Amino acid sequence: MSQLSLIKKPIEGYLDDFIKLFNDSLSHTDGLLSQVLEHIKSRGGKRMRPMLILLIAKNYGGISSVTQHSAVGLELLHTASLVHDDVVDESKERRGQASVNAEYNNKVAVLVGDYVLSTALLNVALTNNTHIVQSLAELGRTLSNGEILQLSNIQNSEFSEEVYYEVIKMKTAALFEACCEIGAMSANATEEDLEKAKSFGRNLGIIFQIRDDIFDYYDSKEIGKPTGNDMAEGKLTLPVLYALNSTDDNEMKTIARKVKSRDVSQEEISRLVAFTKANGGIEYAEQKMLELRSQCLQFIDAESVTEEIRIALTAYIDYVIQRNK
Repeated sequence: MSQLSLIKKPIEGYLDDFIKLFNDSLSHTDGLLSQVLEHIKSRGGKRMRPMLILLIAKNYGGISSVTQHSAVGLELLHTASLVHDDVVDESKERRGQASVNAEYNNKVAVLVGDYVLSTALLNVALTNNTHIVQSLAELGRTLSNGEILQLSNIQNSEFSEEVYYEVIKMKTAALFEACCEIGAMSANATEEDLEKAKSFGRNLGIIFQIRDDIFDYYDSKEIGKPTGNDMAEGKLTLPVLYALNSTDDNEMKTIARKVKSRDVSQEEISRLVAFTKANGGIEYAEQKMLELRSQCLQFIDAESVTEEIRIALTAYIDYVIQRNK
């Protein structure tokens, strides 16, 4: 049985209900808005975050309509943030397809992102759970804060892993942390269980981002971005940070600073990518993922209420680590 099949097994049926509710929330009769929403729905991906919410809820008591509306709200908030991020980053692709801003324009992308965000708030309001509403609102603030921190870090001449992790914790890790918190909240988990679930989600989110960052050092059409795309956007991720700090190569540091100032050539990016791979950057990042995996497994072994959920959450972690896009 594939990892995805193992992940879905405890939530069969519930995931289908989520997908229907999500797609219905993004249905509209207006011409242009309808077109853009269909474009967004067509790149839905594996639904990793909703599956995590459903699994955590199942573990702490059961999946309900509160869980489903929470999952739709969070996924819509995430979707809106991606639409807006593509405008900020001037990205032309998302998951191998044209981004909304590339397919239409920045004005349409911003306005549709606002519409999706409002729809997220509508769905989470339907939970009638003020704690879940508050959690999602805090997530939106944190994601925005993370984007601003990332932009300000571009001006920082240092190559800091600490800042790298700080940005992740306000972006991808915050998203996965909220998945676990909201899933547990929807099942009326105790405060102690909420804290454990949040810590698990945070570690899982860091793993997810490190894997995403490793992709940037390899060229693959499946991934949906060319080699060095993060660097082209002014971002220095964990593998190159390790290579720079462990070798103290002044020439490469000069190129890295050019990356931050968005004044770097493609040839220089290629050199920095090759330097990173030659100096253990990828291996270092992979080791960090394995260390975090060990922490995640401790949570799973201690907190899983059934063998089926234990297997599903373990498969979830391994899928995140081993995925190729």
